Amino acid sequence: MRPLDIMWVGLGGGAGSLLRWWIGRVVGERYHGGFPLATFLINVSGAFVIGYLSVLFSVDWRDRFGTVLNAGVLTGILGGYTTFSSMQLDAAKLDDAGKRNTAFGYLLLSVAAGLIAAALGAGLARLQG
Repeated sequence: MRPLDIMWVGLGGGAGSLLRWWIGRVVGERYHGGFPLATFLINVSGAFVIGYLSVLFSVDWRDRFGTVLNAGVLTGILGGYTTFSSMQLDAAKLDDAGKRNTAFGYLLLSVAAGLIAAALGAGLARLQG
């Protein structure tokens, strides 16, 4: 690992985090329901993009940190953009509010939709050749 790699991951992570914050804010201003829609949309869209780019960049999941492009985009931007911890916090808050079924449904739906989105992104990249 070189200092330049660390810089790209850091810059990418910052950019991804800012994008996540902005999308969360925009969705939060427009949607006021009881489902954590912003985090859900962010994680599913991030899963789609990482699935797509992983195939496009020919990335093996065990070596996605190797190149500047992989480190900066996949680990940095998309790692900063998606948010597993916020998903867990959203579920915990739903549970604390007495919405245990919604919390479990949210977690299951998030994981299932993320897997499907990643597979669709990868499939689209394969179709495009």
